[in-house]
Amino acid sequence: MAERNVRWGILATGGIAASFAAALVDLPDAEIAAVASRTEESARAFAERFGIPRAYGDWESLARDEDIDVVYVATPHSAHRAAAGLCLAAGRNVLCEKAFTLNAREAGELVALAREHGRFLMEAMWMYCNPLVRRLKALVDDGAIGDVRTVQADFGLAGPFPPAHRLRDPALGGGALLDLGVYPVSFAHLLLGEPTALDARAVLAPEGVDLQTGALLSWDGGALASVHCSIVGGTAVAASVTGSQGRIDIPDGFFNPERFVLHRDGRDAEEFVLDAADGPRNTLRHEAAEVMRALRAGEQESPLVPLSGTLAVMRTLDTIRERIGVRYPGDAVAA
Repeated sequence: MAERNVRWGILATGGIAASFAAALVDLPDAEIAAVASRTEESARAFAERFGIPRAYGDWESLARDEDIDVVYVATPHSAHRAAAGLCLAAGRNVLCEKAFTLNAREAGELVALAREHGRFLMEAMWMYCNPLVRRLKALVDDGAIGDVRTVQADFGLAGPFPPAHRLRDPALGGGALLDLGVYPVSFAHLLLGEPTALDARAVLAPEGVDLQTGALLSWDGGALASVHCSIVGGTAVAASVTGSQGRIDIPDGFFNPERFVLHRDGRDAEEFVLDAADGPRNTLRHEAAEVMRALRAGEQESPLVPLSGTLAVMRTLDTIRERIGVRYPGDAVAA
């Protein structure tokens, strides 16, 4: 693999799959070898759009394709356990969209499968691979703002989404939390790790999913994080990290920023902007590049998006859903 392109399979053909395929096209050492959907018609249309040589009308054929190095799973999160599990059991490496699964139990099952078969597995938390987010974390870890005291992050869409939309369907893991809230929760985890306690409140839809959720996370060291998500109001999608000696503000698009501002006590504010060499802001290519780097290095997980962190985020999301009273059909333990 070190001397040839990394061959990708794409499982699902929706909007995020198309965005990821476009990112792969921009990477000179990536090759999209095959795509799969539940219908051959959808797979063929996607293949024609991106010049993909093989199109499958079922997931199993993609999972069995030995000329694929890694599969990108882009289904709704309610199908992540089944789709990613199928690929891992067939010996494929997997990059799986977020939220990683419906719940921590399913996430643990995927991690166990990956380890059993000796396969690479990573959550597609592209925020962690963003060069500016990595720079921000390095500054925080190096003590640029002292000890972290508070983290604030929000992600809201204006909507409205009709009752038939997937975001309001419990069977598809609908609601604001898993689709949008995973970003502010993951941002807090990135800087502070897994919280020791939390409380949460939500406004629920008649279908039983959350329309908007707010949570307060706390850590034994005294840090707090306030996170919010919504599918009924467009927010600034901003984040702020406050420490004992300063603050870092991401004024918009915190999960994929083009700039942030560092405020340090007794110093002028410093602005950090996305380097032109890193490419356009709205790209998934950084996480694809990280997957390919890890595969070529023989790693079974990424240090940027470790599986232990993914499992911790899923435990936090489970606890928030328990507090707000949101349950999915997939939460039931399989017999």
